[in-house]
Amino acid sequence: MFGTTGDLKADSHHNITTRSHLNEAFHFLICAGGILACYFYFGVQQERIVQGRYSNNEKFTYTQALVFFLCTANTIFAWLLRSKRDVDNVPRTMYGICAASYLGAMICSNQALQYLPYPTQVLAKSCKPIPVLLFGVLFAGKKYALRKYGFTVMIVIGVAMFMYKDKKISDDQQMGVGELLLLLSLIMDGITTSIQDRINRSYRRSTLSMMLYMNLFSTIYLMIGLLATGELFKFISFVQRHTFVLFDLCLVAASSCGGQYFIFKTISEFSPLTCSVVTTTRKLFTIIISVVFMNHPLLERQKWATFIVFTGLILDAIDSKVSKRRHHIK
Repeated sequence: MFGTTGDLKADSHHNITTRSHLNEAFHFLICAGGILACYFYFGVQQERIVQGRYSNNEKFTYTQALVFFLCTANTIFAWLLRSKRDVDNVPRTMYGICAASYLGAMICSNQALQYLPYPTQVLAKSCKPIPVLLFGVLFAGKKYALRKYGFTVMIVIGVAMFMYKDKKISDDQQMGVGELLLLLSLIMDGITTSIQDRINRSYRRSTLSMMLYMNLFSTIYLMIGLLATGELFKFISFVQRHTFVLFDLCLVAASSCGGQYFIFKTISEFSPLTCSVVTTTRKLFTIIISVVFMNHPLLERQKWATFIVFTGLILDAIDSKVSKRRHHIK
């Protein structure tokens, strides 16, 4: 009539587990929401800088210098907020290699736009979770349950469905170079996240510590490249001629710092794979926000795609956190 002690314990355990799963989902939504909000504003401000109107019809062409400026701001942000008591036993060479592969992926992706239309680049990069998953298995010693592969494929399919456009490619000769650059970018994405996976499993470090050293090494690499090409001095001269752009640079740097913090927090609290699927779908969420505010209608296919991506993201995040807790218990 009243139930046994075992039944009460089972019910209590079930309630705790349910609350725990809800907390994980809420925690994930905060991290993902932070990434999406910061980088939505980041995109708006970056567009103001890159496509802004300047005197004498001058254009902003200093993309690598802009990345250097942002990495420097991220480094300072992480250094200021990082506690002196934070423990970080990660070999600095590992951070250095990880930063190099991260920059390589970004450079190859940007260069691919010279040979491929933007929608093609977006669709290709939407497959980023696949090399992340494969490299994690092959080089980081990760073992994923079959459902993890299912969540990843679900998200990739959803993004591809949403972004797909029936558009013919006009230049077949240039496609080879563009595809190669995108392939290299995806490979480097896989290398980056496999290193981050190994760091997560084998070393102790905080979110801000990882953010600090990744951006510090990126800043050093970019500084060498900018000095070699002379772009740094041209960038400084441009800012001196158009001083108003400095305010926009500070705004885009602030949004970058916030976005990077949530990215590294997601990597630490969940996994690099979970982070990759969030950042992969960032553009989809940006488009959805644009649709809501600009009243652009969604196709039926895009509505289903949005549902698929949201479902895959939530399931993947909950599964990642639960698996991580089980690993710690063992």
